[in-house]
Amino acid sequence: MTIDSDRTLVAEPVPTAVPQRAATPAALPPPLPNPDTPPRRRFGALTPILSRPGLTVAVLVVVLAVAWCVAPGLFTWKDPYLPDSTAILVGPSADHPFGTDRLGRDIYSRTVHGAVITLSATLLAVAIAFVIGTVLGAIAGFVGGAVELVIMRVVDVLLSVPGLLLTMVVVSALGYGTLNVAIAVGVSAVANFARVMRAEVLRVVQADYVEAAASIGTPRLTILTRHVLPNSLSSVVSLIPLQFGASILAIAALGFLGFGAPPPEPEWGLLVSEGRDLLAIAPWISLLPGFVILAVVLSSNRISRELQNDGDTR
Repeated sequence: MTIDSDRTLVAEPVPTAVPQRAATPAALPPPLPNPDTPPRRRFGALTPILSRPGLTVAVLVVVLAVAWCVAPGLFTWKDPYLPDSTAILVGPSADHPFGTDRLGRDIYSRTVHGAVITLSATLLAVAIAFVIGTVLGAIAGFVGGAVELVIMRVVDVLLSVPGLLLTMVVVSALGYGTLNVAIAVGVSAVANFARVMRAEVLRVVQADYVEAAASIGTPRLTILTRHVLPNSLSSVVSLIPLQFGASILAIAALGFLGFGAPPPEPEWGLLVSEGRDLLAIAPWISLLPGFVILAVVLSSNRISRELQNDGDTR
């Protein structure tokens, strides 16, 4: 109540309660992913490959080359040794994708069947280098002392000689032929695997779990087989695709020089050599098989680099 100027009582207005709005709950942040739950992948194990187009192409090229080696009859319909007098030096066409040579033989068919010779020799060379190099490197890094000194001096000698020259010396001692070429290339690559394996073993033997196993009296052979070798092979395995490509180049080079398979075998290096005198009038005889060699080697190097990057990330 208030009193105005003429002394009359005036009632004050009673304030009405303002209705309050119901409080809206604040927006909750999205739930955090559970670290124990693996991320969802659209393509599962193929995601790392499909997410990298270059790696995808490299894998497809290597898989195709291996398929040529395993089942060449599924990819060609012509006899690689059969000459055709009606199709001499024919350029690439639907009937002859890689053209024909001076005897009318289909270059594509010879390239496909040549993968059996070249890649088989390459796999043998890589297997020889991997097994011998891994054993020597593991012994040198784990045993040490005079054994390591002798092994690494031999490795240094092998590394000091150019690879192609060393393979030519070994082939000259063993004799010509694809098998001897594969052995020579494998022997020349032993030093690469031995050096990498020794470095990995020296790194692993300093780990705490290896020292703990030795402190409780675990036999040294058990430590080597259970702890050292399984944790040292990652870098050596990533070297296999790289050596695979290098071995293809070495075997093809020896075949080009005449140390490998004799004519008329469709070895990749020999295919390139057969067309070197006809580059001016029939370049496809050498260029297309050479392109196949280049594609397989570059793809192997791409896969090896990806494996090395994954190993560094882990």
